[in-house]
Order: sequence, then structure tokens, then C-alpha cells
Amino acid sequence: MTDRSLPEGLRPETLAVRTAVERSQYGENSEALYLTTGFVQPDSETSARRFASGDGYTYARTSNPTVTSFEQRLAAMEGTEAAIGAASGMGAILMMIMGLLRSGDHVVLSRSMFGSTLNLFAKEFGKFGVETTFVSQTDVDEWRAAMRPNTKLLFAETPTNPLTEVCDIAALAEIAHGAGALLAVDNCFATPILQRPTELGADIVMHSGTKYLDGQGRVMAGALCASRQLVTEKFAPVVRTAGMVLSPFNAWVVLKGMETLAVRMKAHCENALTVARWLEAQPQVARVYYCGLASHPQHELAMRQQSGQGGGVLSFVLAGDTPEAERAKAFHVIDSCRVLSIATNLGDTKTIISHPATTSHGRLTEAQRQAAGITQGTIRVAVGLEHPEDIQDDLMRGLSALGA
Repeated sequence: MTDRSLPEGLRPETLAVRTAVERSQYGENSEALYLTTGFVQPDSETSARRFASGDGYTYARTSNPTVTSFEQRLAAMEGTEAAIGAASGMGAILMMIMGLLRSGDHVVLSRSMFGSTLNLFAKEFGKFGVETTFVSQTDVDEWRAAMRPNTKLLFAETPTNPLTEVCDIAALAEIAHGAGALLAVDNCFATPILQRPTELGADIVMHSGTKYLDGQGRVMAGALCASRQLVTEKFAPVVRTAGMVLSPFNAWVVLKGMETLAVRMKAHCENALTVARWLEAQPQVARVYYCGLASHPQHELAMRQQSGQGGGVLSFVLAGDTPEAERAKAFHVIDSCRVLSIATNLGDTKTIISHPATTSHGRLTEAQRQAAGITQGTIRVAVGLEHPEDIQDDLMRGLSALGA
């Protein structure tokens, strides 16, 4: 948002505040919101040229200045040449699949990914002949062994939802590129404040702007960050044709949310680590999943990849003699909360508690959930910006009744 070029070498915190399209003739300091579906052309020749080339603004399904500001800002923060917005995070994944894959192509996917992502690849695009192999998030040898001559894409989220498993991005990039495939990374949990996957070799970075980029649970948004060639030749034509377009208002809300992303992520990480350490000390808790803890299996890798921070999401497990007993315990703890919100989003200023087996991963089969390590006693907490002791006190309302 400047009338002069920004200097090179600015830090992500500065890029999150300053990167945007040029100011209008009115000189606004806060980015303008362009709520319009169409753009008046100065003459027929200009109109014809813009519609043919895609340059300039013609129709909001193709481009909009507010959406462009969001795309430029996110690309700058991720360190990619370009980015393209979508109506949601799942819309961004749909755009990626439609832009890159065709019948007969093969994808290697972490089996620990978000439930809707698993279903989109295996069920929806399986109907159209796209083949998917699911592998361990953390076992590099499984990824390597799953490669085929028709493998076009490797896709992982790191850390994962809800068990915060971390994959070695650089190792997966080496496997993908050695086979002529691309590596895509879902960076929703870490955000570019903690982790920039392209610096480790990833080709595409996917975001659900609904999460931390917005930061206050207000709107749906998604994006892909990649090379300018991938964005203009593979993804932009899909958006123009299929219409999973990001609305200008939602783009503006997320654009403004990104200005505080760095300070929010610092607070989310600090609060989550405090709560995770507290949960580890509770006798009612069988296990805590948080990659900021030294007990986490991929702790050292996470600290290298995520700027020494664990992020804002953790999960913990309540053990029971049967799955029904585990679920009853989990429901009791969740229902006893008076401060935490029972919801399924994350990245909000408000702490959100959920039961993955019946919400985010509820549409998976029990076998798929077991393969992903999600039990009926698993509880996910997306730690917000409340005082951490108030979060702990709220969780203790339910934990205290369970006994040791």
C-alpha cells in the first residue's frame, strides 16, 4: 500500500503491513475495499485487450484490486512469486487438483491430513481416475516407496490436524523433484511467520485464510502460493472457469487480519506451550500432542522448520477401557467448559475445543481415523489469546471429575 516501490529485504512483519496494490487517487492509508462485480473500460480496444490478456480488471470472477492486495501480501510473506485467492482452503485444494491433475495421474498424500482433504482426493477425484496413495506423515521411506512413474504431486500439511505431526519438507521436496513431481504443503497451522515451505524446497503452499490469516473467525478464504508460471498457467484458468473465487470483502478482512499475524502467532505459541506443559502434568491425561514439547517425536525437526515455535494447536488424549468410554470422557471435559468455545475452526482469538473423531474427521471411516491416530478420547484445543491460566482452569472443570 504505497505510491513508491518497497525496498528489498523487508521482514515478513513489515510485508504483512505494507504489501498491497497502489493507493487510489484519494490516498487512503488503509487498503480500499472494492465492492464491485464489473469494471468500466475506457474504450472497446482496451476492453478487448484486457479480456484477451487477463491484464487489468474486467470482471470480479477474474480479478479485483482488493483480492490482488491479499494475493500480493501473502506471496510476499511466503517468499513466492505469486499467489491466487480462493473461496476457502478446500477451494484452494480443489483449484490445485483441477489445475495440475488428470485421469491416470497419481498423488502421494499424508494419511494424517485434514479429513475433508482425504475425502476430496480419495472419494471425489477417485471417481475421475486420479489415484491416491496414503502414507505415514513422518516416515520418509514410505513416501519414497509410494512413488510411481505417474506420480505428479506430493501433498502434506505440517503440523497436521489434530495430532501436530511434522514432516520433513526438504526430504519430501527431494523425493518429489527426483521423480519430476511437485510438492505442495498446507501451511495453515504454522503460517509464514513460523515457516516458509518454499525455502525448504516446496513448490506450492496452500492456505486456509479462514484460520490464522484472518485470526478472528470472521470469513472464509483460501489461497495457493507458487511460481508465477504455475499461478498464471495452471491455477488462474481454473478460477476463471470454475468460479471458486475469493470475494473482495473476505479478501479485505483477511488482508487486515494479516497485519497483526506476527504478534498474534507469538501469543498463540506462548499460550499453547503453557497449556501443553500443564496438560502433560495432569494425571487424567494419557498423552499430549504438541510439537513445541520436548516429548513430541518430531520436536527437533519442528523447531528447525518452525522458527523454534510450536504453533497454536494442541491435542490431548483421555484413555478408557472402550471407545465408548473414551468418548464419554472426552464429551464430559468438552461440555464442562464455560470459557472455551465448542466449535471446529482454529486460529481464532478465542480458544476453541473440539472432538475430532465426530467433527473434523467424523466423515472418515473408523479404520481411517485409527490409521491417522485419532481415537474417541482425542480432544483438540486451538489455543486463543485468553490468559492461559483461565484456559487451564476451564479444562480442569471437566478433568477434575475424571479422577487420576
